[in-house]
Amino acid sequence: MKTVVILQPQFFPWRGVFEQIRLADEFVHFDDVQFPQGRHFTTRVQIKTAQGPLWLTVPVVRTAARATIAETEIDYATAWREKHLRTFAMSYARAPFGAAARAIMEDVYGERPRTIAELDIAALERCAAELRLTAAFSRASATPVTGAKSARLIALLRPRDATCYVTGHGALHYLDEPAFAGDGIEVRVMAYACTPYPQLHGAFDPHVSVLDLIANLGPEAPAALSSPAIPWVEAVASKAIATAALAS
Repeated sequence: MKTVVILQPQFFPWRGVFEQIRLADEFVHFDDVQFPQGRHFTTRVQIKTAQGPLWLTVPVVRTAARATIAETEIDYATAWREKHLRTFAMSYARAPFGAAARAIMEDVYGERPRTIAELDIAALERCAAELRLTAAFSRASATPVTGAKSARLIALLRPRDATCYVTGHGALHYLDEPAFAGDGIEVRVMAYACTPYPQLHGAFDPHVSVLDLIANLGPEAPAALSSPAIPWVEAVASKAIATAALAS
């Protein structure tokens, strides 16, 4: 059995992404899709501060209208890296392992990646190493395929000999699960536990950057990655129950 996860690059993403990586034999950076429009996690993430949640955002150079994430260049015209590092240092000055988390940012920023994909991939893989995750990493752009939505995902899974595909809740709205089953690929959906851990600055927030987890737990952070993935039919049933409960 080989489990594969495919996700678009995200900037120092939340813990849930690393919960998926924990379950994967291979993680595919879906970097050859169109750069998303509007607000998205490709270029920004939240951290906790004494003044409340704060977005850290990476500026990019807008070029071709249909440029992919892999083609979209970072804008270094402003000192955004220095600002991020100062803000993080102040916000996590009291965190037990704040300096270690900041060092990860410094390492990634110090490489001065050219594109947002390169930055996001470097950040994710550096954090995955810190969390002692062992999945292999690859890029969709290295094995380009055609098709849309489910067909494109299946085309990426085939050459990787995947027998299980793990995805998030959003897939319940669009994924063609029978097509995966027809290709011999089981689909499982994350059941995020969002188990609290000690955080600074008020009530627990599970959706901030994984850097928060590393800053607060340090070597114990891997133990906080414990969410399972459940069978597709079970996830669909849970969604139906939740929808019915809201409607009643």
